[in-house]
Amino acid sequence: MLPHPTLDKLQTLRLHGMLKALNEQLKTPDIDSLSFEERLGLLVDRELTERDDKRLSSRLRQARLKHNACLEDIDYRSPRGLDKALILQLSSGQWLRDGLNLIIGGPTGVGKTWLACALAHQACREGYSVRYLRLPRLLEELGLAHGDGRFAKLMSSYAKTDLLILDDWGLAPFTVEQRRDMLELLDDRYGQRSTIVTSQMPVDNWHELIGDPTLADAILDRLVHNAYRINLKGESMRKRTQKLTTPSTSD
Repeated sequence: MLPHPTLDKLQTLRLHGMLKALNEQLKTPDIDSLSFEERLGLLVDRELTERDDKRLSSRLRQARLKHNACLEDIDYRSPRGLDKALILQLSSGQWLRDGLNLIIGGPTGVGKTWLACALAHQACREGYSVRYLRLPRLLEELGLAHGDGRFAKLMSSYAKTDLLILDDWGLAPFTVEQRRDMLELLDDRYGQRSTIVTSQMPVDNWHELIGDPTLADAILDRLVHNAYRINLKGESMRKRTQKLTTPSTSD
């Protein structure tokens, strides 16, 4: 088959989806049975699909999710305290449009981070910007940014992210500077952007963990009072996996 001049033009225009679809059409013997409008529709649909896929891939790269998790993979038969109705409600994305938060609690290894990443993956599908951060590393990064002049730019970037995941909340008490940084970040996001927090520490203990009563009240007011809550339970998934993979020994 001789090169089709339109293929080169589509390449120049970077219409890669249409280019691939037209290539396939030219190799299909009975393609002439379709009308012009039908063939054009197939080309346009392919281009839209290709662009949507690229945008999703870009959002997922920028999100830096710890787990490649999807809501479709949740096993509700596992006794972990998952409320299917609530998960379905969250999957609709209305909480993101309303700028509400989500707190996922429970002991280590029960799937808090995995569930957060699954919800974040769904948000990426819906076109929201997402970023996963372990809280200890975020606080360390903000502390360094104070000294090298990046603080305002960094804070602005995180404040504008549609969905921010703060993983491992409560592993250590907050310093004076960290309390102020966290209040500034949450205040910038309050009512406009959503935040997911995962923590082994019960919410009732967060006030003491933060330290300063006044700042603790302000932080919790912006984080907890407009948040959905999921409390997971059960055996550590990591321990369960270890049991399954560790060879048994005979007496």
